[in-house]
Amino acid sequence: MLTRGYGAGIQQLAPLPVFVTGATGIVGSAVVHHLLERGERVVAGIRSERDAPAVAAGATTRRFDFSDQPDEIAESLAGCDRLFLMRPPPIEDVRTYLFPVIDAAMRVGVTQIVFLSLQGVQQNKGTPHYAVEQYLREVNAPFTFLRPNFFMQNLSTTYRDGIRDRDEIYIPAGRALTAFIDARDIGAVAAAVFTSPGHLGKAYTLNGEQSLGYKKVAHILSEVLGRTITYPRPSESEYLERLAAQGAPPDYIEVQRMIYRVVRWNISAFPNRKVRKLTGGPATTFREFAERERAVWMPSPTGTAGA
Repeated sequence: MLTRGYGAGIQQLAPLPVFVTGATGIVGSAVVHHLLERGERVVAGIRSERDAPAVAAGATTRRFDFSDQPDEIAESLAGCDRLFLMRPPPIEDVRTYLFPVIDAAMRVGVTQIVFLSLQGVQQNKGTPHYAVEQYLREVNAPFTFLRPNFFMQNLSTTYRDGIRDRDEIYIPAGRALTAFIDARDIGAVAAAVFTSPGHLGKAYTLNGEQSLGYKKVAHILSEVLGRTITYPRPSESEYLERLAAQGAPPDYIEVQRMIYRVVRWNISAFPNRKVRKLTGGPATTFREFAERERAVWMPSPTGTAGA
């Protein structure tokens, strides 16, 4: 909070806004929501005015694109003192597209950059997230790293159709366990670290408080949806062959191969209470998530697949 002295008294000035990248996405929208709940001002970066209706009411929208020139990026960030930074999935070349955003943030005087990284990044030096973390350290940026586990939303987005249309979770996770996290909880954590002291230079691994195998996930979904959802436990080769048959590009297939090898090593299995510690409330359970999102897995009333 900025302060200004006036004689014997001190007047508090309203905090400057937080600039949120990815503001219309699963995590970014949750960050916007929780910041607004805390009374913060928010500037949501959007690529065009067509995206504005997807931004929560109460946030200001401002044009922003990772491909903009450095001066344009600095203009977008001007007047904001904190930045929520996330890497759009299509962007692999972070040196070209994310490093200039960090440079611009430093140039306009941003006092905290909360970067959405990923769990285990410190052991996975080939990821774009690792390169961004290292650059933030190199330029002495005022960073906070959030390193979440697998999103519960993967099952309501990426794997939605398989559950909705074929009643199956078709992924090569074997018997591994995963401490899934709700993206809304990540948003709550981001808002908390933006609005309380002591988080600069910190890295937080964010897991749920339960460790579940996909057989258990399928069982919970079956109970919530009122029909049997199965987990056929495909092999890696079966899963990758299905992706190829569906037209997935080779680089996506390779990423999927690496992701689920990590899962089968149980690196993502361990729950923690970091969400509870940072926000004051427990992490969302998978059953709570499934009940909240139930509609996305339900067939349309006409019996055809929904949108």
